[in-house]
Amino acid sequence: MTETYDVVLDRIVDGEHATLLLEADDRVVDEFVIDIERVPDPGRHEGAVFRATVADDSLLSLSYRPDETTARKKQAQDRLDQLSRPLSDDES
Repeated sequence: MTETYDVVLDRIVDGEHATLLLEADDRVVDEFVIDIERVPDPGRHEGAVFRATVADDSLLSLSYRPDETTARKKQAQDRLDQLSRPLSDDES
């Protein structure tokens, strides 16, 4: 059975291997470790988002999604900014 997933490049190990986290329903459902050479050049960085096709526990294709990568990075930064603001007197 062939399925598609959103995938995030979690980390690059020794410059040779990429750990990819497969997501479904806003949670991580699986992990793949692949040779970094299989990752599209523009997405060879931590936090990069891809669309992946998987069949029989094998990664068939990986397509970089730069707009989604940027959106997720902005969303994470917005959350950090919100958490770093001091509470005002009327919020406590």
